[in-house]
Amino acid sequence: MSHHENQVRCLFDLINRNLLMYLHISATLTSYPYQKRHPLLALSVTKEIKSMSAYYNGKITRFVLLSSVIAATGGLIFGYGTGVTGGVASTGPFLKKFFPAIYRKMKEGGETTSNYCKFDSQLLTFFTSSFLISGLVSTFFASPVTRALGRKASIFIGGVAFITGSVLGGAAENIYMLICSRLLLGIGFGFTNQSVPLYLSEMAPPQHRGAFNFGFQLCVGSGGLIALLVNYGTEKITGGWGWRVSLGLAAIPALILTVSAPFLPETPNSLVQQGNQEKAKKMLQKIRGTDDVEAEFDDLITASNASTTINHPFKKIFERKYRPQLVMSVAIPFFQQVTGINLISFYAPMLFLTIGSGVSASLMSSVIVGTAGTIMTVLSLLVVDKVGRRALFHIGGIQILIPQLMIGAIMAAKLGDHGILSQGYGVSVLILMCIYAIGFSSSWGPLAWLVTSEIFSLEIRSAGQSINVATSFLISFVLAQTFLAMLCHFKAAIFFFFALWAVLMTGFVYVFLPETKDVPIEKMEKIWKEHWFWKRFVGDGDHDEYEGNKTEEA
Repeated sequence: MSHHENQVRCLFDLINRNLLMYLHISATLTSYPYQKRHPLLALSVTKEIKSMSAYYNGKITRFVLLSSVIAATGGLIFGYGTGVTGGVASTGPFLKKFFPAIYRKMKEGGETTSNYCKFDSQLLTFFTSSFLISGLVSTFFASPVTRALGRKASIFIGGVAFITGSVLGGAAENIYMLICSRLLLGIGFGFTNQSVPLYLSEMAPPQHRGAFNFGFQLCVGSGGLIALLVNYGTEKITGGWGWRVSLGLAAIPALILTVSAPFLPETPNSLVQQGNQEKAKKMLQKIRGTDDVEAEFDDLITASNASTTINHPFKKIFERKYRPQLVMSVAIPFFQQVTGINLISFYAPMLFLTIGSGVSASLMSSVIVGTAGTIMTVLSLLVVDKVGRRALFHIGGIQILIPQLMIGAIMAAKLGDHGILSQGYGVSVLILMCIYAIGFSSSWGPLAWLVTSEIFSLEIRSAGQSINVATSFLISFVLAQTFLAMLCHFKAAIFFFFALWAVLMTGFVYVFLPETKDVPIEKMEKIWKEHWFWKRFVGDGDHDEYEGNKTEEA
């Protein structure tokens, strides 16, 4: 049996064991006896399951499912765009053409360059992370477009930017064309990451909103996995032009998204916001598969009436009563990025080269890690609306923490500045990275997009989502731009740095985030009024008609 076959076999054994553990812990954390023994955990879990979503009629229709799948293609392009760069930037022909200094440093090897400093280049990191800064800026332009013209208008604009950026990247002849292509991709990411999660949350039936929004992360993970597979294949192309294929292929899903966007149905929430109430009710009946949608439609109208009085949503969200949503729109994307996952996405092939793998082996190792994460996203999609958001956050935080500590310890003890890991330790690092990817893909990966897309009331929804996306892009840019320098200076301790954040973010969720499972998106403000900490900001409010997610009484 070959080395890679052994790795794949270990991977699937690992996934089976993790799934059993995952389901067991999920069942434990969400059981009433456990919650009763641990009241802090229960402070946002229903005492008796009587969700507001039960008052809404409807089912998952083929119409809404198809529309959501097409919209989620934006996540596929995002995953591909972030995943493709690390593999491309680890190949000789690409480095020789655009980054000759790094190419010479790789060839020197030996005693002249530390393992951890082979790729330390600000120009290389700017190529990798430049799309994040344009995404950060464009998301604030996307907010008024999404609010005034609807969700699918933003999706269409993002698709056009994707196509242009992909074609330019595949045809690049110098570093300036390369950077411009990444900036255009960032504009696409800014528009689609602002609009697609909102689109999915608003189209989905409340009781299935988690699964629908997990579809976005599934597309992100699948896009990253496809990028890794493409890189693995194109690296073997003789003639040194395989990187052009890798960068240009993103145009295919971008074309599908752009052509399909004008034919997507607009969400009922957006139609109500634009004043088309009759059309909104017909659309709601169509996507729910029933004519009896009065309860949900009345809530949409109520939310819309509140939102029409708001002329400056970015100013409104800073009011005291929106303090919980504002904090979450910054904290959750911040914590998602300091898990280190995007750095793994960007630089996984480089990390495997650092520990002594060849280019081809490093790309295959990255494929294995991506496969583990994608499979776990699918499994989590099936349980998120059963076990809830908080339980997945807790389990995932532990699965992110432990592998980081172990990888850091192995690299500190066995790698050094100029050595390589033995095959046994190399496989151990690969397995630990798979566990890490599994933990992220079942928790902070999809949940960061899900929770922040469902907690905002309609009047601040586009502004809140812009802040969420902008924070994600900003922190990701800072980390991506500094990661290779941090790796060079921190060496193995870089993994301990991210492990510390894993502890902090898990504690933050445990204490401050109420459960949002089964709560209709237009009734979400109620959970803050019943939370032990946030109720001091939003007031005790009304408790009429709401019996979900009540605080456990002492």
